[in-house]
Formats: sequence, C-alpha cells, structure tokens
Amino acid sequence: MVKLRLRRMGAIDKPFYRIVAVDSHKKRDGKYLEQLGYYDPKTDPFTLKVDIDKSIKWLKVGAQPSKTVRSLFSKAGILEKWHNQRFPKKEEKPEKKEKSKKTKEEKKVKEVKEEVAKESKEKKSDISKKETKPKVTKKTVKKKPEKAEKTEETVKAD
Repeated sequence: MVKLRLRRMGAIDKPFYRIVAVDSHKKRDGKYLEQLGYYDPKTDPFTLKVDIDKSIKWLKVGAQPSKTVRSLFSKAGILEKWHNQRFPKKEEKPEKKEKSKKTKEEKKVKEVKEEVAKESKEKKSDISKKETKPKVTKKTVKKKPEKAEKTEETVKAD
C-alpha cells in the first residue's frame, strides 16, 4: 500500500519535511517513490509547497495520506479539489430534490384538505340525518265548545 507522508530533513532543531509517496513498509526516512512537495514548520507562518497534480494523481491511485499530510492537504485545498473531481456537482439534482420536496408537501396538503372535506361532509350528513327524523311534539287539542254553552248564549240573544 502506498502512503503519503512526511520525510524529515534538516539539522537538529531545524527540521523541515518533504511530502512523499512511499511504500507503507519502508522506514520514515527510507527510499520514496515520488516527492510531492515540502513543509517547513519553523517559519512564521509555516511554508507549504505542494504539487497539486502529483498529489491528486496519487490520491486517485489509492494512496492513503497520513493525518498530518491530510491536514496539510486540506489547508492547501487539495482535498477539496480531489473531492470535486471524484464527485462532480450536478446542478440539476438539487432542483429535482426541491421539486420532489414541493410535491411531497403538496401531497400532504391535499391529503389534509381531503380529510377536512370528508369530516365536514360527515358532519353535514349527521346534521341532515337529525333533521330528517320526525320531531315529536305535543299536539295541542282545541276543545270544542260544549253545546250547552252555545244554547245558553243563543237563548240570551233572543
């Protein structure tokens, strides 16, 4: 397996590092396959020079960067470029997702409206059923005047 890691160079207390592609079984400062750049942590701010094309080539082949090299690549913007090459942005897909979200929301709204309409129809049918039932009320019976009373009135009038 190929690794992308740092190779220490420089004198005592004055280190700088080469970023190299190396077989994972080799020593830290052993023979390397290709030099990708260098990193000097002693300068303020630190110095970092990396060949972007070579590093992306090794990443495509499957080389695994060490934690330090990965952080240096991310600071240099190499990992972002590599990610964009692997997963190109498609502007059409987000629009489709938005449409599908809208359609899902519209479907939910339609379902809710249908439920409300069914409930209102059920309530109306309940009310109409109540109205169709005959109302039972007490009938008021008008009493007919008695014949005797009428006769008395008629007698008085004569």
